[in-house]
Amino acid sequence: MKSIRLAIALVGASFLSISSAARGVTLDTLLQITLEKFNAAIPPSRRRGDVDVLIAQQQLNVSVVEQLHAARQAFYDALYNRTLQSIRQDQRRRLEENAVSQKDRYEAGLIDRSAFTGATVQARELDSQIESAHRAYAEARLKLAEAMGRDLGPEATLPDPDGELTFTPMIVDLNSETATAMERRADLKLARLFARAANEDLRIIEAGYYPAVEARISGEYIPVTGIHREGTSRRTDDISSQIRAGGAYTWSVIDNGKVAGAAMKQRATREMNELTCRKLEANVGRELLRIHRDLEATETRHQSLAAASAAAEQSALVVAQNLAGGLASQLEYRLTQNGFLETKSGLLDATYQHNLAAAEWDRATGRYFQFSDDTAQNVH
Repeated sequence: MKSIRLAIALVGASFLSISSAARGVTLDTLLQITLEKFNAAIPPSRRRGDVDVLIAQQQLNVSVVEQLHAARQAFYDALYNRTLQSIRQDQRRRLEENAVSQKDRYEAGLIDRSAFTGATVQARELDSQIESAHRAYAEARLKLAEAMGRDLGPEATLPDPDGELTFTPMIVDLNSETATAMERRADLKLARLFARAANEDLRIIEAGYYPAVEARISGEYIPVTGIHREGTSRRTDDISSQIRAGGAYTWSVIDNGKVAGAAMKQRATREMNELTCRKLEANVGRELLRIHRDLEATETRHQSLAAASAAAEQSALVVAQNLAGGLASQLEYRLTQNGFLETKSGLLDATYQHNLAAAEWDRATGRYFQFSDDTAQNVH
């Protein structure tokens, strides 16, 4: 069945064209205005345009947050791997000295060959760890240069981050931070805008169910009088200036499902966007709870390793004093120093993991943006 369209013209007439047949005079229509008096698609179309601007803004915000978070992670990676490489190199040096000492003892017949072989293998095991830390450090510097917009050519100088990783305990209110994140996060704002845009698109499509009413005004102005049609001189055939006004509306009564089908398809898109938005909102609380637990776990681990590191350092000092007094051997001293460095590397890892968790917390709570009217609540 074809579409049936009704059209009613309240007042209408075609525009008059005066050509050379009217005694060589040519006149053009000077005025033609068509006004949309009623169209159900206009309000949602205007709102849809506003939403498009907001979507573009939030997409930019999401990209900025991702870049800032990636740069922060790269900075932490660089500091961690540079320090870890230094610790492992110091550890390897002490283990190599221990292997030499074990070799001397083996040649003197004080120990068997397995002890000497084990000390050598233990020293060589650190080679791969040092190389891995070196590669990770170079990769982190490359990511930093990329985030900073530096030249990445063959002769480029990569940035070298300053400082060292530090541990800063965090005291947070999970409930208040969750509520704040629901209002502040750029990705949630973007998801809500997508759902809103899909709803406006549905309203634009559903506007096809309603008639469109137009008001039309047209006019002609003829600057002279006494112009008659060709072949007559009667005054009733004079051509004069005139203005015509009228209106019309169109309404599709049967559309064979054209509007209804498009509306159903768009309604499904809107529901999918709303479902995605609700999933993101529901995941905020779970994500913050997970990060909060990571912060607590890394803080507990840091406290434990800090106490162990202090004890290992004190033990190394005692052994060093005993070595100076002839009460301890070089082997005991190197083993004690190696244990201290191993504990120190564990403490470094705990500090690194805590900083990563803090960065995740700032991302999940939307703290990467600070605006002039709410800086107080974002600074911590």
